[in-house]
Amino acid sequence: MTSATTSARAGRSAPGGFHAVRLSDTLYDVRKLLWTGLLATAALAQTASPKRTVFEGKPSLSLANGKLELTVLVQGTSMADLVMLDDTERLSPLWNPARMARELGRPSEFSGTGHFVCVDGFGPTSAEERKAGLEGHGEAHRQTYEITRYAKEGSATSLTLTARLPIVQEQFTRTFRMVDGENVVYVESSLENLLGFDRPVNWAEHATIGSPFLEPGVTVVDLSGSRSQTRPYPKADVGTISRRLTSGGDFTWPMAPALDGAKVDLRATPTETRYLDHATTLLDPARALEWVTAINPRRRLLYGYVFKREEYPWLQYWGNYPPTGKLARGLEFGTQPYDVPRREAIGTGTMFDTPTYRWLPAKSKIGSRFLLFYVRVPEGFRKVDDVRLENGRIVIEDRAAKQSVTLAASLPL
Repeated sequence: MTSATTSARAGRSAPGGFHAVRLSDTLYDVRKLLWTGLLATAALAQTASPKRTVFEGKPSLSLANGKLELTVLVQGTSMADLVMLDDTERLSPLWNPARMARELGRPSEFSGTGHFVCVDGFGPTSAEERKAGLEGHGEAHRQTYEITRYAKEGSATSLTLTARLPIVQEQFTRTFRMVDGENVVYVESSLENLLGFDRPVNWAEHATIGSPFLEPGVTVVDLSGSRSQTRPYPKADVGTISRRLTSGGDFTWPMAPALDGAKVDLRATPTETRYLDHATTLLDPARALEWVTAINPRRRLLYGYVFKREEYPWLQYWGNYPPTGKLARGLEFGTQPYDVPRREAIGTGTMFDTPTYRWLPAKSKIGSRFLLFYVRVPEGFRKVDDVRLENGRIVIEDRAAKQSVTLAASLPL
């Protein structure tokens, strides 16, 4: 046996300064390193999870980026609450019917909250669908979702939630992204057809603002559209509130025909809270990106959305202004003009030369992207004339006031 061999087995330095080790020791060290790395990865995976909270008694998840905090319900992926982190009042623009009902000492009349998705279906169901277990506004907002991904990559945080829609045999996935220091939330979704045939689908984003952000005589809504129609209806009185708009009357946004022969400015929130309004607007065919905003100028707060027209060509206005003063207003952008049963939406085919549904091919996916923003505006900022997404920024203009608000928006839409 040579001295080199003896030295190798002993683990001592061989001639020439070479430190020899046993092969078994080397394999052991490699295995140890690999196992340590796996343990570290597993520990990271366990700690990398969104903050779990409870909102109005429902399990929820919280995302924050130094500017905004977003609360997402595990049921339905509904965006239930959005606040600015430096706002001591923590005022959310989003509709919270549970809180409103509690303040009145009543049970809530509504199953939805804030911004929830209506897919596959937007509106009531047929008698046959109800018998089969399908409820209004589709299945997606009623399902319990699984967290399929959560990641913090650089300055961006993303949360992905997925659920199967058992009756319509589709799978819905929604991803929320926030970038540190931005007043923006990015939302990306996909709808997968689990069946082997093409099908028309109904998809709307039931974005709804509510009191106290929605304030009588104060809060105003602007959008990128003009050609509009009041919703047809069979009767003017609905419980304790009444309709003030004509049935099925065409108009140019925002001046809608009223039952008394006058015009109603739909930008404004009425000072008299005793009305139920419904109308739809075809979003500007000349634009690739559409927008809708709501401003409370007294509080100097602005909330809004930017989305693709090819995915959401319609915006339904639903104004629920009861005598209680607990107000709600829908900014509902979607594939169809009104929340109606699927037979009606698909049977209508087109309105204003624009389709009233979207196709979902066999064993395939379709998607959508939109962003929302929530920000303070300068004193005197009272109207939005344009919202543009350019060079990693959102530019919001009030031309009469000669003012603009520019927000960082670093992720693509």
